[in-house]
Amino acid sequence: MIEIFVAILLIVGVIMILISAFGLMRLPDVYTRSHGATKSATLGVLCTLAGVFIHFGLVEGFFSVRLLLGIVFVFLTAPVVGHVCCRAAYRSGVPLYEESVQDDLEEVLGDAEERRRKREEEMNVRRAKKENVSE
Repeated sequence: MIEIFVAILLIVGVIMILISAFGLMRLPDVYTRSHGATKSATLGVLCTLAGVFIHFGLVEGFFSVRLLLGIVFVFLTAPVVGHVCCRAAYRSGVPLYEESVQDDLEEVLGDAEERRRKREEEMNVRRAKKENVSE
């Protein structure tokens, strides 16, 4: 019975990882790709690691601290990495997909294009000052 449960976890994990790979190829922009990769790949890896952990723990009688730490590490870090990558993309001005309906960060962070333009102006001023000093 445990072997069937482990097999189901492994199959679900592999299917979720395949869905994640398909989403990375088919989704239109960095934000939806990150969502697809973060959610389904995390669930796929967690199901796979949980299946292996249960198999070794209950069937083989071997307790693996590394597998348990891997499960905890993936569970805690994958959503944070997805969020930080999307936020960095937004701050650097990567455009949303044209059919996106809602932009929640616009009112919080302001317009990304305006920030980019201000940053470029500041860099131009610094370059001009640097050129004046070197002359």
